[in-house]
Amino acid sequence: MSHIVTVQDAVTAFADFMEPTAAELDAIEREMPVILADVDVLDAYIVTLDRTPSELDARRIRRARRRALAARVALLNRTTAASVPGGAA
Repeated sequence: MSHIVTVQDAVTAFADFMEPTAAELDAIEREMPVILADVDVLDAYIVTLDRTPSELDARRIRRARRRALAARVALLNRTTAASVPGGAA
């Protein structure tokens, strides 16, 4: 019979030195509108899992998908504007 042994690295995988950096936290903060919009899309889909989607459900899903797309476009425009020195050409 073989014994199951825990690996110490796996148990202590979240040591103090593995905390997110300030740059990573800033990136998460910048992407938060996209994350929240994606959560809204998932919520709209979850509502329809146990029933046939009504017209109202379809509209809710379309609106959530449009908001998610708009949030992604806004994030892309902010990152593109920040990376182009001297403004748009």
